[in-house]
Amino acid sequence: MKADKHAEQGIIDRTLDHYNTHAEAYWEGTRDHDVSQNIDALLRNILVEPPFTLLDFGCGPGRDLKTFVQHGHRAIGLEGAHALAKIARTHSGCEVWQQDFRDLELPDAYFDGVFANASMFHIMKSMLPSVLAQLSATLKPQGVLFSSNPRGNNEEGMQGERYGAYYDFATWRNYLTAAGFSEIEHYYRPAGLPVAQQHWLASVWRRNSG
Repeated sequence: MKADKHAEQGIIDRTLDHYNTHAEAYWEGTRDHDVSQNIDALLRNILVEPPFTLLDFGCGPGRDLKTFVQHGHRAIGLEGAHALAKIARTHSGCEVWQQDFRDLELPDAYFDGVFANASMFHIMKSMLPSVLAQLSATLKPQGVLFSSNPRGNNEEGMQGERYGAYYDFATWRNYLTAAGFSEIEHYYRPAGLPVAQQHWLASVWRRNSG
């Protein structure tokens, strides 16, 4: 067990080191990506009156934090790579918590929505149930979780210097329902392409009451 935990830590550290080393390049390469479809999928499914309190989970350099603020909401970022967290604070002006996914400290029943865009596939399969339970707990009852990840056939491993887990929808749904979420909708991206060329699985979930 100790060896397994040591190996897991090494994999996570390699992934974070990759993002710390390439933070500026990652920012330049993603700052103009259009994820408005995903942002809309989160916001239109939140049941309470705006403005919302939102957690951008794995916020990277803060592109979407800034968008949420421009929509009039209060947004907080969470990012494991310190170099990306620094860029996110500067770019968005938002509060950004530097926490990696193995050591989360989240307030209970605090957020109306959690936006996890291109981040949760870096969570190791062995850790995913715990992370999902913590995200459920940090959402208010009936709060909404959005996720978008590269899809696959439930394989996991290192892709270069980054870990990734690539789920099909049936398996992803099993993880989410086991964590106390109900499905609202799911779709594949980019929009307008044949399914075989839509490599991203986006899904929206509601935290169950009680």
